[in-house]
Formats: sequence, C-alpha cells, structure tokens
Amino acid sequence: MKKVILAGGCFWGVEAYFKQIKGVIDTSCGYANGNKENPTYQEVKSHTTGHAETVEITYNPEVVSYETLLKLFMEIHDPTQLDRQGVDVGPQYRSEIFYQTPDEKECAEKIIAILKGKGYDVVTKVTPASKFWEAEDYHQNYCEVHNIEPECHMRVKRF
Repeated sequence: MKKVILAGGCFWGVEAYFKQIKGVIDTSCGYANGNKENPTYQEVKSHTTGHAETVEITYNPEVVSYETLLKLFMEIHDPTQLDRQGVDVGPQYRSEIFYQTPDEKECAEKIIAILKGKGYDVVTKVTPASKFWEAEDYHQNYCEVHNIEPECHMRVKRF
C-alpha cells in the first residue's frame, strides 16, 4: 500500500470522490504543511497555522496508479484558483500535491505541464510531504455520514 496527501479545497469533497475509486483502501481528512503541531479545525480556519485542509489517501498501486489519482484530483477541484475553491476562501483551501519521492514529484509536474499545455493557468503547488495531522472525528467520511453530495467539488474532465 502507498499513501498520497492532496489539498484541493474543502477536504469533505475531495475525500468523497476518492472513496469511490477502485484501489483506494482508506481516506482520512486532515491538515498538512503548516507550522503548528496537531492543529484543530478552528486554528486552521483562523489562518494562523499555515496548514492546508488535506486528504491522506491510502491506495493499492497494483490497482490504481499515482498518476491516475493525480489526474482525478485535478478534475475534482479547480487547480487554477489560488487559495480558494468556489465559495471556500482562504489559504487552507489551496491546491497542493505533497510528494514523497522524486518520481512522484516528476509525475505531479508532468500532470501540471499537461494542463498548462491545454491552456489552464494552474496554481497547484508541488511540495515535499510533511507531517499529516488527522482532523477531528466529525470531519471523517462527512459526506457519507450525512448522506450528502460534495457541494464544493464537481468533476470536470480535463484529461
């Protein structure tokens, strides 16, 4: 099993999409790339921690590739919006891919280059993976628990 950490706006919607993918074993909403250990949701949304809302995705690379996951990621959020996704505004809603290996970094940069070649002004950051802090329990599986569709994410075919 492998893990990838992605930030693409509200973590509820990102998680809901990835939970549907064959080969995804587990998802967890949380926070990454900030300057405070074990932040709370209130702290992250106050813009004082530097963290992004993220989803840690555990997947089986024999079933679904890292590249496939990144392409889906770039289709379920708007990678051209800086520090926001739709009505969700703030640096915690930024678009960011956290890589763990040079190959993952290269793949992320390749995906972004493809989109830029298609005319998209991509602002997605590609950053070394940092400590992932799991969010509070009430954020986990939010769309599933509340039987709602992700309101802040919609899939747009880009590949």
